Amino acid sequence: MDEAIDARLDGRTVVLAGATSAAGLAMTQALHAAGAHVIATGRSAARLEPLAGAGAQVFLADATSLDEMTALAGQIGGVDGVIPLVGGWRGGGGLAGQSDDDFADLLPALDAVRATSRAFDAALRASGAGRFAIVSSTAVARPLAGGANYAAVKAASEAWARAVAHGYAKAAREAAEPLRAASVVFRAKALDPEVLAARVVTLWDADAVDLNDRVFDLD
Repeated sequence: MDEAIDARLDGRTVVLAGATSAAGLAMTQALHAAGAHVIATGRSAARLEPLAGAGAQVFLADATSLDEMTALAGQIGGVDGVIPLVGGWRGGGGLAGQSDDDFADLLPALDAVRATSRAFDAALRASGAGRFAIVSSTAVARPLAGGANYAAVKAASEAWARAVAHGYAKAAREAAEPLRAASVVFRAKALDPEVLAARVVTLWDADAVDLNDRVFDLD
């Protein structure tokens, strides 16, 4: 791993919210190896164990809950990165097959984006290099009938992340300070956890002005 990236990440605190997935484990390993203090959340103690084994400090907390994320933010103090990882896919059956139940099952991904960005907003803006990142899909750019529910939720998540980016820029401008926080979107067609983890680590190797409100394709 690049030494400059290690130096920028060393000692920084990064929250992976809803991290009990292959992507969460890969990111924990990569960030921990780069010297970051990784905080991983999940709703299952058993599923958090691999993350603790990979070097994360783990907390039982629901990433979709504003109250629980706000409580966590108050408990851990300074934060330099937040990445909500609640996901999942439901679809198929053309437009007629886009059921309300499937849509409801996909909404927690958006809920997590909203809850984490709001709970950690002040902490990320106070950081010398705050980074908020979400994982989206290339389906946003080319939505298909059989994945309309999924694409709609991802599109809404991207819109929220872009609003977060605007908030960071506006706060910096009004304070007459340099932009230090950035909100970015990662898009993938078929997510490779290792590719995502490697790209996340590089977020601290670039200035916020070059990252904020950007969409990066991982494929």
